[in-house]
Amino acid sequence: MSVFVWIETFEGRALSSSWEALGAARSIAEAKATDITALVFGENAESIAGAAGQYGAANAIVCTDELVRDYRLESYAALLSDLVATHRPSAVVAVASNRGRELLASAAADTDSGLISDVIDLRLEDGRLIGTRPAYAGKVLMDMTANTATTFVTIRGRAFPPVAAENGAEPKLESAKAVAVADAIATEIESFASELGKVNLADAAIIVSGGRGMANNPKSPPDGISGDDANIWKAKDGYENTLRPLANVLGAAVGASRAAVDAGYIPYDHQVGQTGKVVNPDLYIACGISGAIQHQAGMRGSKIIVAINKDAEAPIFKLARYGIVGDLYEVVPALTAALKQRLAN
Repeated sequence: MSVFVWIETFEGRALSSSWEALGAARSIAEAKATDITALVFGENAESIAGAAGQYGAANAIVCTDELVRDYRLESYAALLSDLVATHRPSAVVAVASNRGRELLASAAADTDSGLISDVIDLRLEDGRLIGTRPAYAGKVLMDMTANTATTFVTIRGRAFPPVAAENGAEPKLESAKAVAVADAIATEIESFASELGKVNLADAAIIVSGGRGMANNPKSPPDGISGDDANIWKAKDGYENTLRPLANVLGAAVGASRAAVDAGYIPYDHQVGQTGKVVNPDLYIACGISGAIQHQAGMRGSKIIVAINKDAEAPIFKLARYGIVGDLYEVVPALTAALKQRLAN
């Protein structure tokens, strides 16, 4: 009744968040007096499995078949479901990334197993696995459990720290063959396009976000740009020349509220909130964000929240540990300059 952990990979490298999943699995395995088995599919699987041993995996099941070289739901879910049916683990854990969510949901359905999603805490009570997850935009916490032999669990990113094993060793390897579902695969991967120089929101320890207030940029747009187009120009300039320098100094990712995304100020992949990314950074700096419930749902779990807003009554100040009432276009450049000086020393 080992605890399975799916190690998410890309182009032959493990995503660092997968080590968080191993950290979450350790608490389950210790409570159940069992061990952890890492599941690694695709390119460089054996090497990645060896790294998983340094984070507590005693065993590893690897598959390097061409069918699972790159992630596709159909082939990965078929293999995971087959492994669960064969080995009957007590739990299957993965980070609640886009891939982790759909893979575990699909395999849970295929194996008639329960799924607890987006959890921030795990514990065992009377032999039953209990997962705690936020609800109602993070205002309350709810406990969930499943009455099935195997429980699938997705964990919220940065909710569980990766913990290196005291005596990490090479795990015992077992090879698996991909399940033949080639005819059922609806997609074909031709290539990947990478964006360089950007910090992933889900992995970022620090996030600097801008909201509707980004349009209050005092700079004047070029001649011929007016109305809504002028606001968009001002906001885009603000993200690039006001927020981005602060983010660069801190090694942070740049986020945004839904209002800013809907207004066309910044692309959707920067959106933090209930319909965007749910983040848990160590530091979240909200600039010109009022703090609507939708946005709070995506960043309420941040360890330290700093709010910068001209409106002293903005809801974001109720969440913030530190608040600055002022114009972000005056405060942020001053903060950037001070941090540059401090970090230089």
